[in-house]
Amino acid sequence: MGAVKMLRRTPAARRQRPAASFEERVRTRTAVLAVIGLGYVGLPLAVAHARRGFRVIGIDVDGEKVADINAGRSFMRDVPAAEVSEAIQVGRLSAFTSYGALRAADAIFICVPTPCTKNKEPDTSRIEAAARGIARYLQRGQLIVLRSTSYPGTTEELVRPILERGGMKVGKQVYLAFAPERVDPGRKDFSIHNTPVIVGGCDPESARRAALLLGQVTEKVVLVSSPAAAEMAKLLENVYRNVNIALVNQVAMLCDRMGLNVWEILDAAATKPYGFHAFQPGPGVGGHCIPVDPYYLAWKAREYDFHMDFIELAARVNEEMPYHVVQKVLMVLNGGHTRNHGGPRVLVLGITFKRDVEDYRDSPALKIIQLLEARGVRVAYHDPFVPALTANGHRYRSLALTEQTLRGSDAVLIVTDHSSFDYDFTVRHARMVLDTRNATRRVRSGQEKVIRI
Repeated sequence: MGAVKMLRRTPAARRQRPAASFEERVRTRTAVLAVIGLGYVGLPLAVAHARRGFRVIGIDVDGEKVADINAGRSFMRDVPAAEVSEAIQVGRLSAFTSYGALRAADAIFICVPTPCTKNKEPDTSRIEAAARGIARYLQRGQLIVLRSTSYPGTTEELVRPILERGGMKVGKQVYLAFAPERVDPGRKDFSIHNTPVIVGGCDPESARRAALLLGQVTEKVVLVSSPAAAEMAKLLENVYRNVNIALVNQVAMLCDRMGLNVWEILDAAATKPYGFHAFQPGPGVGGHCIPVDPYYLAWKAREYDFHMDFIELAARVNEEMPYHVVQKVLMVLNGGHTRNHGGPRVLVLGITFKRDVEDYRDSPALKIIQLLEARGVRVAYHDPFVPALTANGHRYRSLALTEQTLRGSDAVLIVTDHSSFDYDFTVRHARMVLDTRNATRRVRSGQEKVIRI
């Protein structure tokens, strides 16, 4: 409780502070920061600032997550529990479910999820809720930085009006900027510290303050002319990846029909030293941005009578990949590889959306499981990063990858190529392996049992 009391300041005390002292408080690490949304973006950001000496208030609607953080526990491999525990113990991090703790903050980061609706339209309800929570406790001189990925215009058109309803104006009494997150879970070479951050402020002072603050944990800050420019840059980054993944996925499906090995072709094309960047085909796209961002951009474009047909087509190609994978699985099962009397049984290897992370949000594995079960296939899975999950109305638990588990399945479907998997062991004991990631390319024997999708 002592650490919490240290963070509290009265509204009167906050308003008496001259705006010019913000820079001094940041540079001397006496500024108090708040992070709304302690997920895959917010928790690393909060811990990074705490490690730099700032006192950080974490806000999340999930009471269980708040309790875990206050107990020094972490749900992310990228943020070790030891770092969370240290920040809590020295009084630099405290988590709350109440927005009232924001009164003490000099700067507030919004790091909440921005999914799509079922109709592929932006769901900005969590951003709105965060902005309303901030507005209730808004203090003169506070800096608000939106980090959640969204369509161009979100900061100015959605967040700013909510903040200004109480009478304080952005650029005068309070400050507002957008600085998109660039988190790539599981990546070791680039982190929050050496990945450049883009900042677009609603006014020059907002931009200056946001750049100053983010520059305390990030080596390079890139200023752009407006929040909308920063929002567009973030969408462009992810749409670029989505479009190129869609291209190689379509090539993979064509190669399958032509009897060509797409992996051989990709390796050959990648030998060109310029003008080509190799993207990998797979069972679909997942995670917090890639499947969503094309629809955010396409939705906003329609406001200007502009239709992003190319981008939407690429998104649809990637969404079709789980169906393509399931069709291939069913062809194998129907080709005489089913031996279980209770119906075909498939073991899915890997649930997360990419290798060596625990994040399975929007993973293509979830759609593949749903489609297989809808077609009468009994599905089990193994993933050391996901001990249990609830999907498609069912509760699943990760099975141990044993010889018995492999032999008891009609087919093993590799969806995520975790580096910890023993592919030689898998191929040796499985009846049939369907590989969507080319993970078995170095397996020494049993290649006749492997079908690459």
